[in-house]
Amino acid sequence: MKTPIVDFVREYAQKNSVRLHMPGHKGTKYLGVEPIDITEIDGADVLYSPSGIILESENNATQLFGTAHTYYSTEGSSLCIKAMLAIAVANGGDKPLILAARNSHKAFIYAAALLDLDVEWIYPDEFSHLCECIVTPEKLKKTLSGLDRKPAAVYVTSPDYLGNILDIKGLADVCHAHKIPILVDNAHGAYLNFLEESSHPISLGADMCCDSAHKTLPVLTGGAYLHISKSADESFCNIAREKLSLFASTSPSYLILQSLDMCNSYLCDGYREKLSCLCDRLSGMCERLADKGYLISAREPAKILVDASKSDFSGNCLAKHLHSQGIEFEFSDSDCVVMMFTPDNCDADIARVERALLNFDITSADESDRIAPEFIAIPHRSMSIREAIFAPSEKISVENATGRICAAPTVSCPPAVPIVVSGEIISEEHIRLFEYYGIEKISVVK
Repeated sequence: MKTPIVDFVREYAQKNSVRLHMPGHKGTKYLGVEPIDITEIDGADVLYSPSGIILESENNATQLFGTAHTYYSTEGSSLCIKAMLAIAVANGGDKPLILAARNSHKAFIYAAALLDLDVEWIYPDEFSHLCECIVTPEKLKKTLSGLDRKPAAVYVTSPDYLGNILDIKGLADVCHAHKIPILVDNAHGAYLNFLEESSHPISLGADMCCDSAHKTLPVLTGGAYLHISKSADESFCNIAREKLSLFASTSPSYLILQSLDMCNSYLCDGYREKLSCLCDRLSGMCERLADKGYLISAREPAKILVDASKSDFSGNCLAKHLHSQGIEFEFSDSDCVVMMFTPDNCDADIARVERALLNFDITSADESDRIAPEFIAIPHRSMSIREAIFAPSEKISVENATGRICAAPTVSCPPAVPIVVSGEIISEEHIRLFEYYGIEKISVVK
């Protein structure tokens, strides 16, 4: 597959032109990448109104993902989330309603504030972790039947930070029976399209989804996709660039664009086979870890979650051990350690991780930080998300926040999932959750 953006920039860099345009480094090597770091010069196309090399590259990605169109973002899935919500509510009138799973990323909260959306939350039947919210088709159907008005869209996260994958096909069937689009935060699942049988949201019926390409594909940080399905309302594609441009910088990174462009070629060059081999290798490792006594949850195939919630050791204890072995993982807390793998992790990497895990004493009790709350309290809403985020606010200690209204959501990133959303009243149960997840200060409305 051709790489038109990469080819153009490399050719330009080799010309040794006098650069009387941005960026200010003028191609001088300070970090080393400056010669191929350009802006929207003649021939380089324009990201949000492309007609040349960027459009050609996006068309290549569109072919790979089987969409009506796949749009590039150099500002991560955060931009794509804002854009797809704006697309979905474009004809929704004043204060459109979004029905969303509670484990939504803070980018969704900020989008709701900017677009002045009403949000009705779907809560999990059982609270096991802040990042989880398992929504079944039956639960969605029941929730929709109990609403006073029809939502402009249903919004879910799959996979979530811990690797849980929802029944997107079943959820899409429910949504489409009600003539409601379903939007999926698939930030962690770009690679799912390239499994032996695709489990990508677009393949399973989602109308729109975002993928953080940089999370699971060999793309520079910030590279992402906004996918629109062939079966989605045709108006979505008509306004997609307008909505992306509404929230985006006018100076997109050409380093990231080249990375997205190069990834198309990478995905065509034996990637499916490499991914299949990786998944088989990880599956074998998980079996051996289970024999050792680890609780390894069966979740997305290229992510391993060591569940410590029912073990003698804590996730934090295991995290310290892995750090001591020179292993950096994606996320850890008292309950778990999350590790993300790609085909660019060599066999030696995987073997090293397995040795470190097998050499860890899983009977070493360390439960000092394991007094986990058993439920998530459903908060009372006092203000809209927009009102609370833009209201005068102050930061106070969590222990003094009972009864106060949450302003900007206070989260650790990762995983960037709020305990209390802007406009909601903070209860004593929420205080315990803040303390459990290590959050000491919170922004509240004055």
